[in-house]
Amino acid sequence: MRRPVENQGPGLERRFFLRVSLVAGGAMLLGGGTSAVAQAPAQAGGRRPQAVPKPSAFVQIDANGTVTLMAKNPEMGQGIKTALPMILAEELDLDWKMVKVVQADLDEAKYGSQSAGGSRSTPNNWDLLRRVGASARWMLVQAAAQSWGVAEGECSTELGRVMHPASGRSFGYGELAAKAAALPVPDGAVAKPKDAKDYKIIGKSMPTVDLPAMVSGKPIYSIDFKLPGMLYAVFEKCPVFGGKAVRANLEEIQAMPGIRHAFLVEGNGDLTSLVSGVAIVATKWWYANQARKSLKVEWEEGPTVAHSSAGYAAKAEELFGQKPAFTIRKDGDVEAALAGAAKTVDAKYTFPFISHAQLEPGNCTAQYQDGKLEIWAPSQTPGRGQQMAAQALGLKNTDVTVHQLRTGGGFGRRLANDYLVEASWIAKQIPGVPVKLLCSREDDMRHDFYRPGGYQHLRGGVDASGRIVGWHDHFVSFGVGEKFVSSSNISPADFPAQFVPNFAVEATLIPTGVPTGPLRAPRSNSLAWVIHSFLDELAYAAGKDPVQFRLDLLGEPRVVGKGMEAYDAGRMRACLELVAEKSGWGKRKLPKGTGLGVGFHYSHSGYFAEVAEVSVDANSRVKVNKVWAVGDVGSHIIHPSSALNQVQGAVIDGLSELMAQEITIEKGRTVQSNYHQHQMVRMKQAPPEIEVHFIRSNHPPTGLGEPPLPPLLPAVANAIFAACGKRVRTLPLAKEGFRWA
Repeated sequence: MRRPVENQGPGLERRFFLRVSLVAGGAMLLGGGTSAVAQAPAQAGGRRPQAVPKPSAFVQIDANGTVTLMAKNPEMGQGIKTALPMILAEELDLDWKMVKVVQADLDEAKYGSQSAGGSRSTPNNWDLLRRVGASARWMLVQAAAQSWGVAEGECSTELGRVMHPASGRSFGYGELAAKAAALPVPDGAVAKPKDAKDYKIIGKSMPTVDLPAMVSGKPIYSIDFKLPGMLYAVFEKCPVFGGKAVRANLEEIQAMPGIRHAFLVEGNGDLTSLVSGVAIVATKWWYANQARKSLKVEWEEGPTVAHSSAGYAAKAEELFGQKPAFTIRKDGDVEAALAGAAKTVDAKYTFPFISHAQLEPGNCTAQYQDGKLEIWAPSQTPGRGQQMAAQALGLKNTDVTVHQLRTGGGFGRRLANDYLVEASWIAKQIPGVPVKLLCSREDDMRHDFYRPGGYQHLRGGVDASGRIVGWHDHFVSFGVGEKFVSSSNISPADFPAQFVPNFAVEATLIPTGVPTGPLRAPRSNSLAWVIHSFLDELAYAAGKDPVQFRLDLLGEPRVVGKGMEAYDAGRMRACLELVAEKSGWGKRKLPKGTGLGVGFHYSHSGYFAEVAEVSVDANSRVKVNKVWAVGDVGSHIIHPSSALNQVQGAVIDGLSELMAQEITIEKGRTVQSNYHQHQMVRMKQAPPEIEVHFIRSNHPPTGLGEPPLPPLLPAVANAIFAACGKRVRTLPLAKEGFRWA
């Protein structure tokens, strides 16, 4: 493996550590083996054997007491490279200052699933890593007890040492490393995780891994990665999605300064894998990108050239006048309920395609040699990327090594591995030479897997007491027949399903050639805005306070539905009540032109309610004065400072989506190319204060990347209505004449 020039890849760093520590002697590779779990003997009664994690995959202890913990999942700013090792460090009773965290390479046979998405990193690893740490601690205690000739129950652990209080003796973990490594891995019944009351690391804001390097500009991100002799590539794709390169002026390009290679890429017809285009490879990226400006490509544009945002909108309006194509959920008799309602509301909502627009554009480094492929990539799904690259190059998965590099933002874009496959394919054409593919910002925005747009025609009714009696949603989205494109669907369990007696969601799909995919809080980021904006309309129609209206709808604390449809009304009610209290809902007299708005949503196992205070002036200039957010993501907030960052970041992200972000399609191609057309909130536009509270419930901890975002959009939109009386039914707000103050 090559040594990088400016930063050491995670694979090299880990292997270098193992080599040095083992040669030095006294290193502890706890439990040995390569599998993430071992199986305990079968239990009585025929129950399945308990899976016992092997600490060797995650914990390495040097003779001097330095403990290296492996961070197994991709890090993209969500803080998981700190939070997961904190769980291990807690169970090991370590001093966080003694800990060294190293990013693991892809090895799912060893570590289990290695992915980042859906806010699943914490819930998927909470129990696993607690048991890993508990097993490692048990082995160290056993080693000390045997050395002293005492019972293990007489020993305790603290700050990287095993103590024998009765005699005052102690061992540092480094002194016990070699002996502990020779012991068998205990099963889960023997090595039990700590009681939460004894936590000293979990729930505390520890120094974030890599923070000094980040703030000092060290080259730690994938975009910074370099190898000796590396070449740089750009990849020109057809501006129309699904188009194909027929011919190009390759000889002219190859004659330009610094250019080493230029060739057509036929592609495999899969937009998620390898599309057709032209690759240019040079000694410097600047040379490659400059040469691209002289490219003359004849494109076969394909059928998507007939698609446009205006065409989609016109089709949706046409479909609203027709019977929906299929039913997603139907409870009771909606039409009869609406006919008998005291008041009804009829509204159409529209939301646009959106780009992920993460700060670090797509990039990947790859080297192909002797039938083997090595990849350095910022992927949220490196295992899937490995499979896709192997398939595209005709290799076995075992012939592809993937090193995980820190990602400068993902938000769902890195769930797709197109850039990884492209870099791998280009590298195969130049065997023995590492090649770095780097997308420009324009590449990234015009060839994204967009958050799909959508159209919803809602009708709702309330009775004389102000209770919702009927709800009908004709959801026009994208797909063919009854098959939605990625992230464009609505679930039969989406609130307020199961809370309204006469309820129906029906859908009709519009075919599209535009690639779509998950964006932070997929589906929920648009549906929450529609659902809670319409709930607000019904609350005003009923003459009810918007918070009380929602509390009445939730009813008494209970779990509604089962399995994947389960919705804990009590958890959501607690969040809504607390955010109302913290914001002073109904208890403060607000200036003219200022209003409060509320929204809540359950997504990705997290319950969040939010209130926004917004001022709107006579020129439709909007200022968000403050946001209050209350969430229930389980029993523990592992790393509080990171959790606060996630919630506040979600609020800022939501404001960006709300005001100005939109991707429009004309003639099968994306109009927007950079941040000036797909704007993010600036510092001066952000709320001066975002107040965050967590409710600790008796549930295992879940993730925070997604759940705080969805409620923000309806909270601000509803506050705008409260402030100026204008109901927002089309996003972004800029299309409705609003702008930031």
